[in-house]
Amino acid sequence: MKQIRKDKLPRHIAIIMDGNGRWAEKKSLNRIVGHRKGIEVAREVIRCCRELGIQVLTLYAFSTENWNRPKREVKALMTLLKRFLRAEGKELIQNNIRLNTIGNIADLPKDVSEVLKEFMLETKNNTGMILNAALSYSGRNEIIQAIKKIVRYVQQGKLTPHQINEEVFSHCLFTDGLPDPDLLIRTSGELRISNFLLWQMAYTEIYVTNILWPDFTKKDLLDAIEDYQGRERRFGLTQKQIKSKS
Repeated sequence: MKQIRKDKLPRHIAIIMDGNGRWAEKKSLNRIVGHRKGIEVAREVIRCCRELGIQVLTLYAFSTENWNRPKREVKALMTLLKRFLRAEGKELIQNNIRLNTIGNIADLPKDVSEVLKEFMLETKNNTGMILNAALSYSGRNEIIQAIKKIVRYVQQGKLTPHQINEEVFSHCLFTDGLPDPDLLIRTSGELRISNFLLWQMAYTEIYVTNILWPDFTKKDLLDAIEDYQGRERRFGLTQKQIKSKS
């Protein structure tokens, strides 16, 4: 068992769950089989994070760019998402997990968005871990939407240009009310953040593993957290300044 310090856990873990299709192709399987296996891994990661006491877990489930994939694959992904919610809904409620979403949810098929809304409503009073699903999500689009919101506030006289600062801007993002990610985990070895939480990840620790998402295990999650706990988070300060605070 990994020596995970409970006093130094990341409050918010974000994960880019990459490699489902490649995992399936390597095994000469349909890509959809990889996505199905990826859903099972997501289930175990959610459980592990809840048990550890992680406050927020954000899963990059479907980007706006993913709409450009073959229609059959997109349809299968939407079906898997709906099945996952139906299957896991009771567990979310029983384990005091609150479901939240970020992204352009209106873009999702009506039956999927209705299930999402149903479980968000049923879990809204839960006080445990927040499961934050990024669906039809784009970091650049999120920033544009925030700018439009601020412009409306200025036009309505609710805000002056001089009042616009980082705090105001953060409140206009999809993640309003959530802490910024402390740790980003990306599977499959790709060294990019893929238009994900661009504003929020200014000081996020990034952990990349070559493991494809369907092969990602609880041990791999603990490895990432252990690596995070071994880092010094300075937020622009010097080591001397950090030590003087402790």
